[in-house]
Amino acid sequence: MKLATLRTADGTRAVRLDGDVLVDLGHSDLGELFAQPDWKAKAQAKSAVSGVTYPVDGADFAPVVPNPSKVVCVGHNYTNHIKEMGRDLPAHPTLFPKFADTLLGANDDLVKPAETDALDWEVELAVVIGKQVRRADEQQAADAIAGFTVMNDISVRDWQFRTIEWTQGKIWEATTPVGPYVVTPDEVGGTRPALQVTTTVDGRVMQQDDTGTLLFDPVFLVQYISTVITLRPGDIIATGTPAGVGNARDPKVFLLPGQTVVTEITGLGACTNKVIEA
Repeated sequence: MKLATLRTADGTRAVRLDGDVLVDLGHSDLGELFAQPDWKAKAQAKSAVSGVTYPVDGADFAPVVPNPSKVVCVGHNYTNHIKEMGRDLPAHPTLFPKFADTLLGANDDLVKPAETDALDWEVELAVVIGKQVRRADEQQAADAIAGFTVMNDISVRDWQFRTIEWTQGKIWEATTPVGPYVVTPDEVGGTRPALQVTTTVDGRVMQQDDTGTLLFDPVFLVQYISTVITLRPGDIIATGTPAGVGNARDPKVFLLPGQTVVTEITGLGACTNKVIEA
């Protein structure tokens, strides 16, 4: 299934893609849907014939989960990206947080913060949690994955590298597109999918890799992070970005107003965001 949170005139709605329409699933957003123990059966049972629907054409996608209890991001998880940043391969995942206020819809404009000229792109496979889990074993971790989505972990590099701790460069308000869909594992080859990830800026390919080359795969990350803290329905784990970020280029290249950045993952869809002035 492909699931989304749609903005409507009456507020946000959780929906399922069914051909050229989006079927209303009876919940305000995917976070609320995933909190239901039988969410998958309920989402599958809704009919486009008898239920409320919305056209896909012109759909205004909200972040797939507008208010997750937490967003946990992973750095240094593709070998090529680690090498381009001049670092050694890590023995353990490198984690940092984001907050709900950082999230954007898949097609929203990206407002360049006035405080930076070092706005960078990072395409990422994101895991969306569908079941509460703590200290998960491998099977529990796999079962807790509701699906996958696309994230562009936009980074404010000059603020990120002010200190050895990255968070201040990663949590700028309304700078992280995520969506358009949460796609269930059965549609992408399971809970350890091998999918092509790509970033383009004004049509120029900047990043391209395969999620099958992740050092720490989605199931392992759910196990690892749930050891530290309870993962709840709607929580998001961003699994890291491959080589090709602007900060690692010589000379460095960053996003400018007027440009369009597209982060895409095969089978999941794309975030398409125009950069605009503050």
